[in-house]
Amino acid sequence: MTEQPDIICIGAMLWDVIGRAPRAMKAGHDVPGRIAHIPGGVALNVAIALARRGMRPAVLSAVGLEPEGDALVAESARLGVMTAHLIRDPDLPTDCYMAVEDNSGLVAAIADAHSLEAAGERILAPLDNALAGWQGVAVVDGNLTERLLARIAGDPRLAHADLRIVPASPGKAKRLDPLIAAGRGCFYLNRLEAEIIAGRACADAVTAAEAVTAKGARRVIVTDGGERVADAMSGQPTLTATPPAVRIARITGAGDCFLAAHLVAEQQGADRDGALQAATQAAAAHVAGKDLP
Repeated sequence: MTEQPDIICIGAMLWDVIGRAPRAMKAGHDVPGRIAHIPGGVALNVAIALARRGMRPAVLSAVGLEPEGDALVAESARLGVMTAHLIRDPDLPTDCYMAVEDNSGLVAAIADAHSLEAAGERILAPLDNALAGWQGVAVVDGNLTERLLARIAGDPRLAHADLRIVPASPGKAKRLDPLIAAGRGCFYLNRLEAEIIAGRACADAVTAAEAVTAKGARRVIVTDGGERVADAMSGQPTLTATPPAVRIARITGAGDCFLAAHLVAEQQGADRDGALQAATQAAAAHVAGKDLP
């Protein structure tokens, strides 16, 4: 019998190709730096961060059967992620994300998640058998299609799950509208993503988080780079935390690290304020490169 996970992460599992330069970059620049190939995708990034903190996460995603897919599955398993519930399809090449970062953060990125989109609802098949009746935490990645996100919002197989939702990028933030309308789950957004969902500019994380709860979301946590973080919840006071100042070593994956640290803190019994403080500190350590394995 397959071991049951603590948490399921539904969404992108792919290879990250990250180029980092130690100086500022603009369009057309060609500079020396470092290029890394690492396991990535929102769902997998969160799962890896959870595994590092002692949890048993499983990813529900689609991965190809080519050597790149085999290597990704093997490396993910080595990092503590349960991979027994993946869709492995010979017709779907393993997805990839490419980003360029300079000394101030992300310059540009392209996400190729076509295989995840093509797999569609098939990635939810484990909810009919091995993971039937799931009542734990389910992290939902905004890389999923609008159709699948809408399905998840009303899917009876996840009716009792604790949904934790992240949009993956500002360009995909509007995909979350069906989940917001359903009034379920906790949303993890940056300020730009929150502004897109709210439909207006917001001065800070507090304003942004409260604007999204006003649209119907039950709970919203908004980060804002190095500025204060906010946790807004319907009928409850809005809480804040201030990240420590750090020297930037990397940006990609910081939001996923924040989410994982927040989940683990709550699973360990932390209250809202304690979980927010723990997540803020963990994300700062990630940006500073201090949580590298």
